[in-house]
Amino acid sequence: MIALVQRVARASVAVNGATIGAIEQGLLVFVCAEPTDDEALADKLVAKLLKLRIFSDAAGKMNLSLVDVKGGLLIVSQFTLAADVSGGNRPSFTAAAAPELGRRLYERVLATARQLHAPVACGEFGAEMQVSLVNDGPVTIPITLQSPWSMH
Repeated sequence: MIALVQRVARASVAVNGATIGAIEQGLLVFVCAEPTDDEALADKLVAKLLKLRIFSDAAGKMNLSLVDVKGGLLIVSQFTLAADVSGGNRPSFTAAAAPELGRRLYERVLATARQLHAPVACGEFGAEMQVSLVNDGPVTIPITLQSPWSMH
């Protein structure tokens, strides 16, 4: 799985002009499933997101997790994270999971996150979305988790 994590002061996602998800301080996470990913990897990603120590403590050091600061989590599906531009100027997305698997794993990430943390907001899988955010820091961290049988 691929995730792009942004520490935000606030973030929201809209579909057709209507806000469908919003958080205040927390993490905006764009998520992309790859063909060999599974539910265990989705769960591992959520665990990593909740424990990632990228919020400042009283000394200004990145030492606190999302759980520590009781921050929000906004999770948005984004298959374009798997883009391959090595063959030219038009990206190839063959490294992204098929839509059925992508949807299943995105929903698993959401369900696991909601079971372990609140608040959790989300985008809409497969929809054209407009994402607004105030990146705090800025802090942006790419995460790539691979299944043991991945051929990456």
